[in-house]
Amino acid sequence: MASNTNRPTSPHLQIYKLPLTGLISISHRITGVMLSVGLLFIVYILSAVSGGINTYGEMQGILDNGLVTLMYWGFVYALFFHLCHGVRHLVWDTGETFAKETLDYYAKIELGAAFALTLFALIFI
Repeated sequence: MASNTNRPTSPHLQIYKLPLTGLISISHRITGVMLSVGLLFIVYILSAVSGGINTYGEMQGILDNGLVTLMYWGFVYALFFHLCHGVRHLVWDTGETFAKETLDYYAKIELGAAFALTLFALIFI
């Protein structure tokens, strides 16, 4: 069997650049997993609060860790990002904003809105 050297080759990961909407789609799935794991931590916090002063004190000791605080704000960002992406999907369900020129524009708005909502929560809540 002779090989045809004129065939186009498939782009591999070193050549192909994933579009912003593809990166956001993957990020949406990752934040969904992060939210699921974060909800387990929320359940732990609620059980510690209802468990009395000793378990509440232990939970406060864990929450005072800087890494846990960073994870908490990552959870809040993931929540807002997931919300903004859901709103974007609702807009897509109407058949709007599918033009190639607007896909990246609205993706950047989505990222900016999630960041702004997280910053708002950090400052005012």
